[in-house]
Amino acid sequence: MNCSISGEVPEEPVVSTKSGHVYEKRLIERYVSDYGKCPVTGEPLTMDDILPVKMGKIVKPRPLQAASIPGLLSIFQNEWDSLMLSNFALEQQLHTARQELSHALYQHDAACRVIARLKKERDEARSLLAQAERQMPMTASSDIAANASALSNGRKASLDEEPDYAGKKMRPGISAGIIAEITDCNLALSQQRKKRQIPSTLASVEDVERYTQLSSYPLHKTGKPGITSLDICHSKDIIVTGGIDTSAVLFDRSSGQIMSTLSGHSKKVTSVNFDAQGDLVLTGSADKTVRVWQGSEDGSYNCRHILKDHTAEVQAITVHATNNYFATASLDNTWCFYEFSTGLCLTQVEGASGSEGYTSAAFHPDGLILGTGTSNADVKIWDVKTQANVTTFSGHTGAITAISFSENGYFLATAAQDGVKLWDLRKLKNFRTFSAYDRDTGTNSVEFDHSGCYLGLAGADIRVYQVASVKSEWNCIKTFPDLSGTGKVTCVKFGPDSKYIAVGSMDHNLRIFGLPSEDGAMES
Repeated sequence: MNCSISGEVPEEPVVSTKSGHVYEKRLIERYVSDYGKCPVTGEPLTMDDILPVKMGKIVKPRPLQAASIPGLLSIFQNEWDSLMLSNFALEQQLHTARQELSHALYQHDAACRVIARLKKERDEARSLLAQAERQMPMTASSDIAANASALSNGRKASLDEEPDYAGKKMRPGISAGIIAEITDCNLALSQQRKKRQIPSTLASVEDVERYTQLSSYPLHKTGKPGITSLDICHSKDIIVTGGIDTSAVLFDRSSGQIMSTLSGHSKKVTSVNFDAQGDLVLTGSADKTVRVWQGSEDGSYNCRHILKDHTAEVQAITVHATNNYFATASLDNTWCFYEFSTGLCLTQVEGASGSEGYTSAAFHPDGLILGTGTSNADVKIWDVKTQANVTTFSGHTGAITAISFSENGYFLATAAQDGVKLWDLRKLKNFRTFSAYDRDTGTNSVEFDHSGCYLGLAGADIRVYQVASVKSEWNCIKTFPDLSGTGKVTCVKFGPDSKYIAVGSMDHNLRIFGLPSEDGAMES
């Protein structure tokens, strides 16, 4: 009596009541659980149809071949031959798989090269097309531009304004060459930062504690008072301020003289920035435009580009570490990445739906990430190469009014209605909060100095903190009162080596705080 499945004498025999076949119990149980039918007849079968068969314990006879040594050797030889044939078949399959994989990798590599070449050609074509589109309206309007009155310092500004095309504007994107340039800049600055030392000429804590107002300059019109932003070109010691009176003013601090007044915006100037050399000035305005001003040999600045890519107020401008690119942020919930040389918008990145727009922006000192503050109290960190939102910091109350990265590359300071928060970029968490004022008085500006040793914030007054580590206490070493009488200080910047602090507020005066001279003389 043999099992109908294995053909061997069963150790625990059972019989099917339907077909009468005998099976090994463990084999028929597995087959019925998998297929639910008789393995011989194919009829439906359950374990209820299986009955055990009682029989005496059977000692399996030894196979005839295993009864002698030559028979055993024959068995072993057959098993060995079978094993070798199986191994040979596996080696052949492995060789075939390797050949197929090698061929697939070669095809993939070739496809990647073709795609990269096509993308490069596409980017070049888009760039040429965008430049041609910008130049075509210039050619058509050259006669108008000759008589237009867009004046700056008594000179006519270039009217290279883009026409409003129907539909979405074409963006060439950030090319592989630009990404390589940004990456190389990041590597170079990161290596320099590891070797960075605090300059010996930096103002000491004792000096900052003795700072007082040295001078006050009425740079803007009294009819519409208010300085909204300022920036300092450290190499030339020049200050630029943006005002509610729709103009930006360039001021030579060393001589105490106004160098140039940049007029052309139709609404208040919300953000101003120098390039690294101070040859170019960027101004953003509530009139939805950004203007690029080019310095000339006689010290005047003329409008070089008028950029109309945003559809709402431009709130922030920040210059990239390469000094070849800059970014703008707007209440239209987009930020744009521009090229200095052409004024071309390479890409325009839209935020997530539901956001009310961007209110501040700043590049990291190494240039690979961009920080933007939103009107709904979030701080978004973007990868410049991929334009992807890599992380978001939440916790503020009210719109983010200012963003500043420390020169050490680790700290980020953000300001809002509820004060200033410090973030550790290594662990992506908030490690300190300064609630400097009451809940009705917001913080309007926050700024690290260029050495990363001091942090200034402005609201109802101006406060300077000594930068420490994550676990150490950040001490407020100096508080300056708001001498404008408006109760609202709007912007603060540190001069070269923190030798002075420039402050703007809601009156029309630029104030300079620094170490008083030995004779106590004060400039007016």
